[in-house]
Amino acid sequence: MSSNKNELNLNEFVSLCKRRGFIYQSGEIYGGVGSTWDYGPMGAELKRNIKNLWWDTFVLKRNDIVGIDTSILTHQDIWKASGHIENFNDPLVECKGCNKRWDQEKIQSETCPECSGELTEPRNFNLMFKTFLGPIESDKNIAYLRPETAQGIFVNFDNVLNSTRKKLPFGIAQIGKAFRNEITTGNFIFRTREFEMMEIEFFVHPEEAKKWHEYWISTCFDWLTSLGVKEEKLKIRAHEPTELSHYSDGTSDIEYLFPWGWGEIQGIANRTDFDLKAHSESSGKKLTYFDDSLQKHITPFVIEPSAGLDRAVMTFMTNAFEEEEIDMGNGKIETRSVLRLNPKLAPVKVAILPLSRKDELSGFSKKVYDTILNSPIISGLIQYDDTQSIGRRYRRQDEIGTPFCVTIDFESLNDNSVTVRDRDSMKQERIEITNVVEYLGNHLN
Repeated sequence: MSSNKNELNLNEFVSLCKRRGFIYQSGEIYGGVGSTWDYGPMGAELKRNIKNLWWDTFVLKRNDIVGIDTSILTHQDIWKASGHIENFNDPLVECKGCNKRWDQEKIQSETCPECSGELTEPRNFNLMFKTFLGPIESDKNIAYLRPETAQGIFVNFDNVLNSTRKKLPFGIAQIGKAFRNEITTGNFIFRTREFEMMEIEFFVHPEEAKKWHEYWISTCFDWLTSLGVKEEKLKIRAHEPTELSHYSDGTSDIEYLFPWGWGEIQGIANRTDFDLKAHSESSGKKLTYFDDSLQKHITPFVIEPSAGLDRAVMTFMTNAFEEEEIDMGNGKIETRSVLRLNPKLAPVKVAILPLSRKDELSGFSKKVYDTILNSPIISGLIQYDDTQSIGRRYRRQDEIGTPFCVTIDFESLNDNSVTVRDRDSMKQERIEITNVVEYLGNHLN
């Protein structure tokens, strides 16, 4: 018997992420760099699995979306045309006492959150990282690290259209890094200055924009729940008119209930024809679509489903993390931490756990490991672990979300069978080795 112990404690969660190799503080041996994080072995696998599943769902399995990969360093004129140089600002206030700076919109008081000192009047602070191309720092050599991946798609609209011959409606997808010099960061990997985005720019006939906007809100919501995110921890929030970005005719956020409260994990915006028209006017290059039925060029509207990859990692992990009390009998209660990740997301798919390091059992176990590792129907990381007691190894695999453990004992040498343990139920089943790959494949895929 088991029961849920408590709600997620963020500090304990951050500790687990470090201990189990999901996420580390960047530059920790030098004291760390504020709001920057490195992904460890488990985190890198989880992040890669999320990206692959998103790409598989929205690009590979659709005929109306193609992929692109654009540069991080971008021409300054792109950001002038898009409105980012003029509009991509946050109101910054500075404490007259301790000189710390704060985003005015994200603090709850009229005094400094750090020392209660008096704050200056707000002034606009542009969130883009500026740099220079080449050895000379001059105005004509200014470039920016992109604050979003969308503009790389818009400026390549004509290139993609000519090389793919796509018809409306169609989309262009991209996964990549973006950079925003946020004044106020925090809540672990939720708000950082360097992050990764998964974005689609979906081009449609202007009169169909509202329909497609609603479609993408529903589709993005369903993708999250299909991978195990609890529906009661999700909500859709439409932006108020005062919140809308300068390009938006309507934006809705999908928010998740984190330990500190509701936070945006995806945004779906109707960007109208703002971007294509802005870049057409600025560059002198026509970014239009020839409509065969109308026999004329039109400027499509664009619906943008945008998701933060790092926030997706945070969502899937906090959604899956549980601590439960297990009745071991004879009045003994143990606490188990477990990540109930969807098997498609789990960093390690299967762990091979021999009960002994003795040569005979070790050799047999490594053959089982090789069989599973080289199976074409099981895709993902397979781990071989023969250190510490079997109980400790089970707990270790539970904490990193491994769906199945394959335990090999000395009886396996006689009956050619192994014990397969399910992460969620902890039930164990004896399976013949000749059937174990098929069994695991059926449960993992």
